[in-house]
Amino acid sequence: MMKHILCFGDSNLFGSNPSGGRWPLEQRWTGILARSLGEDYHLIEEGLGGRTTIFDDPLEEDKCGVRQLPMLLHSHRPLDLVILSLGTNDCKTLFNTSARITAKALEKLALVVRNYPYGEHYTTPHVLVVAPIHIEERVGEFFPSFDRSSHLLSKQLGPAIKEMAERNNLLFLDASLVAQSSPIDQLHMDRDGHSSVAAALLPMILDWFGDERFLDAGDQEIKGGGETEKEAAPSSRRRGRVPQGFKLFKKKS
Repeated sequence: MMKHILCFGDSNLFGSNPSGGRWPLEQRWTGILARSLGEDYHLIEEGLGGRTTIFDDPLEEDKCGVRQLPMLLHSHRPLDLVILSLGTNDCKTLFNTSARITAKALEKLALVVRNYPYGEHYTTPHVLVVAPIHIEERVGEFFPSFDRSSHLLSKQLGPAIKEMAERNNLLFLDASLVAQSSPIDQLHMDRDGHSSVAAALLPMILDWFGDERFLDAGDQEIKGGGETEKEAAPSSRRRGRVPQGFKLFKKKS
């Protein structure tokens, strides 16, 4: 049976190219992941540059994630998994927030997914939370809404979001352990970053759905725009539980 996965995030899900424009679908982590998962999976890409978790940005209107998510849950039914990949734009200086607040905001989004009234003919999807890559120190030279404090805050997001995910039994990936912002604009991923995020997510998703292909995920090559990477060997299988950092699963014999 077809599995439907909604990917809900910001510009690094949209695929903003640090040099300008947008990475082609086949080079974005969503496109790479969709191709690797294959025809039994339907990956829905809902990335929006500037999207926050719960904040209204007066400089970039209509970017509040918690207001947009319910509409997308409804329009993309049925859903089996929702990937929440947000937090970078919460680090804008005008929000003056903290890592704990962003983690709490992502918890609110996860509860929106869990509690949404899908209807009697639809199941409730599970949630996978992706903590964002780190913002680099010189980001303010390219984006006026960020400064060095944004860089420092972004480095605190992973542990705070991980704790929230564990507490709520959500799947979790800390993208900063596998990818980084490009030195070109200090904020967005290059092609290698997109490929690495896809490589880290693939065995987690295969494992969650009980897809037998995850047995070989540790040796699988993930290709994005001509780039090839191999992931580290997976750890023991813990289906439905939170992976530690970006450690991967492997089914027990």
